[in-house]
Amino acid sequence: MTTEAARLPFFVYGTLRPGEANYARLLRGRTASEEPARITGAQLYAGPGYPYATAGPADSVVHGTLIRLRDADHDAVRAALDHLEGYTPGAPGNLYERVATEARRADGRTERAWVYLAAEPLAARLRATGTPLPGGVWTGRAGRGTPG
Repeated sequence: MTTEAARLPFFVYGTLRPGEANYARLLRGRTASEEPARITGAQLYAGPGYPYATAGPADSVVHGTLIRLRDADHDAVRAALDHLEGYTPGAPGNLYERVATEARRADGRTERAWVYLAAEPLAARLRATGTPLPGGVWTGRAGRGTPG
C-alpha cells in the first residue's frame, strides 16, 4: 500500500507537462528528471483548457511525462500540486484524487508514480458524456501531436 507521504515521482498528462503553463509555474527548476511515459487502465477526456483522466478499461492508455522531483523540493511541490488539482487527502468533494499507479517508461520498465484522476461524480459525468481523446494524448498549448 502506498501512503500519502510516499515520495513517488508524478505522472503528468496535461498542463503540468514540460512546455505547458503549470509546468512553468510549479515545476520548472524543481525536477530531477523528466521522461516520456504512459499509464494503462486510464481514459483521457477533453476538457475546457485542460484534460481529465479517469480510471478506464484495462486496455486504455494515457500518454504523458514521468517527473521526478528534486528531493529538497518534493514536499513543497507535492503540496502545490495537490492545491492546483483541488485535492486534500481524505477529504470529500475533491476535484481530483491523487492515486499511485504504474507508469511505463520508454525503455519498458515500470515505476510507481502518483497521478491525479478525476474524482467521482466528475469521473462518472466524463464517462457518460465526455469526449475521449484519441490515443490518450492531449496536445495542449505547446501543440504536441505525439506522445511523450
